[in-house]
Amino acid sequence: MQVIRRLDGSRLDIDSADALARFTLTRHGVTGAQIAVVNDGRLVWSAAYGIRARGDSAALIGPRDDLPMQRTTTTWAASITKAVFATYVMQLVERGRFDLDTPVASQLQQPLDAYPAYREKGHVLVTDAKWQRVTPRMLLAHTSGLPNLAFLEPDGQLRLRGEPGARYRYSGEGINLVQLLVEQQQGQPLDSLMQAALFDSLGMIRTGMVFRPAFADDIADRFGAEGQFLSKTRRNPARAAGSMTSTAEDLAAFAIALLNGKVLQPGTRAMMLTPQVRITTSAQFGPGAEVDTGGGSDEARRAGLAYGLGWGLLTRTRYGPAFFKEGHGDGAQTYLLCFARRQTCVVILTNSDNGEFAFRALVEGLLGRVDVPWTWEGYTPAQIAEARKHQ
Repeated sequence: MQVIRRLDGSRLDIDSADALARFTLTRHGVTGAQIAVVNDGRLVWSAAYGIRARGDSAALIGPRDDLPMQRTTTTWAASITKAVFATYVMQLVERGRFDLDTPVASQLQQPLDAYPAYREKGHVLVTDAKWQRVTPRMLLAHTSGLPNLAFLEPDGQLRLRGEPGARYRYSGEGINLVQLLVEQQQGQPLDSLMQAALFDSLGMIRTGMVFRPAFADDIADRFGAEGQFLSKTRRNPARAAGSMTSTAEDLAAFAIALLNGKVLQPGTRAMMLTPQVRITTSAQFGPGAEVDTGGGSDEARRAGLAYGLGWGLLTRTRYGPAFFKEGHGDGAQTYLLCFARRQTCVVILTNSDNGEFAFRALVEGLLGRVDVPWTWEGYTPAQIAEARKHQ
């Protein structure tokens, strides 16, 4: 009988895994979801639940009935994109085609605010002397001092909110700056670069950085907390911070290849997953993200919470080091977690604003109790409910 081997050595049969998933997703009102589990570097279970499109919101070529989520349904991966992009960047580093430690301003061919995407939002940053010290390594590790998104700033401007390299502050803008530099140096758009380097080579046929017509008949629409239709998924242009759509199986294939040395050489992977910064805030987002507690929360200390290059790190769990990445967007909440020594991973993609309610129960039900800083990530029910008040 096919089984999932949990990290503590206990076993979960597939029927029980399916029952756990159905109960958890239904309980929390998750519209649709895909789940994949990797044991010992191989896919041992994958399943899809709920719907990918509903009634009048169904895919353009589909009927007006609900369409089921399938294992092949390409789904917005949101910020998991950042970690996959960082892995691609490390391929360039490995081949001597990208420099992590020369400041970005020195590598760009012209001042940042001369580029069309930054003419309106880059002036304040360019005039700050500290900008001259910001490196791609800092941007990938979220230590540059940049805010998450410029449009959330009162004046819509990019600015440094701290000393470059000093502390962790999550920044999607920082990841997109690395994209600008990569595209300039490689002379191609990011979607073409990553398609050739990762998705095609790993057989990730339902994954792309932008929407493609081939996805149209099997793509997940996105839904709100009450199950209401929010948006179709037609991501374009490519954004390293979060445009990728994929499937749980494709992301499991990516994780397996990463663990097995088929994406990066072991030394390069170790560099990517080496802590660049210890995290000592009580939360990743919100007011707690601005308060340095000195040692972080108890759960973060126990897990050895840190950040590498594009990946969150748990450096001292009871099952060895782990790496993770979360994703959060309107109607798309996603999670990827891997324990390197056990070559065990779980991937969860949802097309629902309720997806985060289910993460802890699914991860711990499928892998056993794990040292994950759920509170720091904002995944307790109270935190999720509070965050919704401000959306």
